[in-house]
Amino acid sequence: MLIANARMYSVNAQTAAAWRTLLEWVIDRAEVAAEAIDYSAPDPIASLWARPDLGCAFMCGYPYALAAPKPVLLAAPVPSPGAYGGKPVYWSDIVVRADAPWVELSDVFGHRLAYTIEDSQSGYQAARELLAPYARARGGRLFAATVGPLSTPRRVAEAVIAGEADVGPLDSYAHDLIRAHEPELAAQLATIATTTPTPIPPLVAAPGIAIADIDHLRAALLASAEADELRPVRSALLLDRFVLVDSEDYAVLLERARAADRLGYPRLA
Repeated sequence: MLIANARMYSVNAQTAAAWRTLLEWVIDRAEVAAEAIDYSAPDPIASLWARPDLGCAFMCGYPYALAAPKPVLLAAPVPSPGAYGGKPVYWSDIVVRADAPWVELSDVFGHRLAYTIEDSQSGYQAARELLAPYARARGGRLFAATVGPLSTPRRVAEAVIAGEADVGPLDSYAHDLIRAHEPELAAQLATIATTTPTPIPPLVAAPGIAIADIDHLRAALLASAEADELRPVRSALLLDRFVLVDSEDYAVLLERARAADRLGYPRLA
């Protein structure tokens, strides 16, 4: 029995229910022995990715690029908002409280930076790349403190809103899902910068899964864009479709991390 999970983009109860519906449809369509499971924070997400029975789950692109052997790529989501340009990309929004006095990235230097986990692209590495030139120009340290690991984009948003941190990177797709389902929460945040778009987290399976199951799951994900019964689910998830992606697409994440290393900014600080 394989497992499926969409923890990375289950930003609240509404999206978690929608993802479960979509994954159960994919499993039924693929006719594989699998089940959608709950796997919530604070359980370490790396343990989910390491499971040998992993059949279909979102995986952050940075640890995917580092992995050896690599999980099997199934497909990647194309978010429906126009800002994504119909491509499987995303970025990090650098957010502060909406009532904060800061309007530019440099305004938050000397304050407290929240992050998810260090091997997260959207919650750490993208911000590190963005901030590295500033750190080099200013002699190294940019912030009074870092707040984390907070595990999820939602916790970064909540920490900033609650005043536990002053600024943090927020996965753009997660941010859009929060905007769609919890506008009152999203309204308490303001974006003062964005990082360069990079390939969005893909859905993956464990390396040892049978090729036939991989093919069926991949085909079902691609077919979900045309399923009339999934139209409300796709709308709730701001999801246009899934597309095929290549392992080499994610190599750029390591290149960007190495660029920050060369600038002498190996960790957010």
